[in-house]
Amino acid sequence: MQIVIVDSSRVVLQIIASLIEPRGHAVHAFTDSVEALAFLKATPSVRVLITSLEVRPLCGLELCWSARLLAEERGPLHVITMSSARNVRSLAEALDSGADDFIEKPPSAEELNARLRAAERLTTMQEELIRLAETDPLTGALNRRAFFNRARIAAGQNCRPGGVSAILADIDHFKRINDQYGHDVGDRAITAVADLIARDGIGGRLGGEEFALILPECNLLGAAARAERLRADVQDLRIRAGAATVTLSCSFGVSSWTDGDSVEALIKRADVALYAAKSGGRNRVVSSSRDAMPIVA
Repeated sequence: MQIVIVDSSRVVLQIIASLIEPRGHAVHAFTDSVEALAFLKATPSVRVLITSLEVRPLCGLELCWSARLLAEERGPLHVITMSSARNVRSLAEALDSGADDFIEKPPSAEELNARLRAAERLTTMQEELIRLAETDPLTGALNRRAFFNRARIAAGQNCRPGGVSAILADIDHFKRINDQYGHDVGDRAITAVADLIARDGIGGRLGGEEFALILPECNLLGAAARAERLRADVQDLRIRAGAATVTLSCSFGVSSWTDGDSVEALIKRADVALYAAKSGGRNRVVSSSRDAMPIVA
């Protein structure tokens, strides 16, 4: 595991690192709690934070609280606080501030590594639960709820005109595929399209045969071009159905961020454009911009 240790003493940091590095863990040591928090934010692969309560400029309790808030976006993080003054009040404050565990300083090698094994079990289980909660079981793509959560984060980081764009896609005549070849073939078609959608950006399955893609740092023109490449890639798909081979096409709607926008409004405009693509003959890309013309196959 990757582990961050924070303490005001370099000697303590060296001692703790010497206890856990032989077990194969990667240790990142900090005397500055703000630098440690920045590292946690930039390195989502870190799974454990071990911090003294007596650190600066953020105190240990503040670091615990900030790290716990950060973990809501970055994924599982097990927080262990340590203090040379073990008492009920310190333990309660640490747990109330978001810590998962409390250990005396300096810890023994046996106790510390036992707690790290427990942390690894818990974070692994949390990762699996998150995966199950966020993943569409058929395709492995983000489900609707997870897609919108990721889209809001991306929009918050790129909320300027043209800073983020959305693509909605829908498999053309999907009911015909199911009726003619069976639901197994329909499922393979859905999975194949989902794999294409997920190659770039933030892709998800909104339900049925409808998919969505968020493209950070991409304007309307770039998103339309990306949708056109996807349209061509879908046409190249070949789905086996016994002795037959099934070909597909998709219709696409594209929108881009505007002033005062929201993710819901962004997706709604793409949905309106998708409806226009369906109504206009399918197998095409339509932009939500008034003066944009559909790109016809």
